[in-house]
Amino acid sequence: MKDTALSETAMLASLRDIRLPPDAPGGMVAELAVAAGLAGLGAVLVVGFLRLLSNRRAVAQEPGPTDRMAALADKPEAERRVALLHLMRIHAPERYAAIRGDLYRREGGLDLKVLEAEVAHLV
Repeated sequence: MKDTALSETAMLASLRDIRLPPDAPGGMVAELAVAAGLAGLGAVLVVGFLRLLSNRRAVAQEPGPTDRMAALADKPEAERRVALLHLMRIHAPERYAAIRGDLYRREGGLDLKVLEAEVAHLV
């Protein structure tokens, strides 16, 4: 390296322009395509970043068994029976296994009131 300082004109002459020469293939069209591509990429990155910031994840709390039983109060009898049996199958599988064979009898298995009391007690 030289120890002497470059003159201002030599420094300016050594700088290169960032534009393509006008006789380069593509010319102005190539510059516009690059500018549009970079602008599109920038827009996608900004939108992705804003989406990450704006997504609020609601903590979904699954209702407990007592909440589920309370929600069944206004349902028809058949729907309540099925929902109570599902609760029993999840929370008391051994008792469900014991009554499973009686569910398909003509009488319909357990009485709804007995089933509600059992599920409330077990759950």
